[in-house]
Amino acid sequence: MFTGIIEEVGTITEVHPKSSGVTVRIKAETVLEDAKIGDSIAVDGPCLTIRSLDSNGFVADISEETCRKTTFRSCKVGTQVNLERSLRLGDRLGGHLVLGHVDETATISGWKNEGTSVIMRVTVSPKVKPYIAYKGSIAVDGVSLTIANVANNRFEVALIPHTLEVTTLDKKRSGDIVNIEVDVMARYIETLMQNQTPSQQTIDLDFLQKHGYG
Repeated sequence: MFTGIIEEVGTITEVHPKSSGVTVRIKAETVLEDAKIGDSIAVDGPCLTIRSLDSNGFVADISEETCRKTTFRSCKVGTQVNLERSLRLGDRLGGHLVLGHVDETATISGWKNEGTSVIMRVTVSPKVKPYIAYKGSIAVDGVSLTIANVANNRFEVALIPHTLEVTTLDKKRSGDIVNIEVDVMARYIETLMQNQTPSQQTIDLDFLQKHGYG
């Protein structure tokens, strides 16, 4: 589990295709400080497991399923990626709960300058659209962001200078593909609602408290 607060930007230095998936080597520093084989690292959103490591980086295997669902299907040497170590009990939760399970890839469809921040517009599929809510949370390439606007199959997020400085989002352009993970709370609420009878399908304070959200 992660928070969507990026610790550093790493670089893919090796890509080795396999019969099912790919193996990558990623140059990193900060996320290696207390890392060991078997640890989880979020790399542009997807949760990867360290297979081996040294002082300059780590190696991870990426399954065929992960390649199919994420931007790793077209990863190449030189690509910069957002890195975050898994959350430890007792850590501050600066972003939101991110599982490292990407729902789909989406397309950056526009940019707009707004003074000290930049608005990034992203177009998603109709399948993901129901989980996106105004002022809700979403992870884009592993970065925890707050949704500033929703219209049709598009949402907008405001990127402050700090976010642009410490992530790869400042290098993205319209037409680029990004990994999307919706807020897991939305999926839990959907599941709860599906298990209710029609007469019970009303979300109010009593409903949320009964199911542990109060």
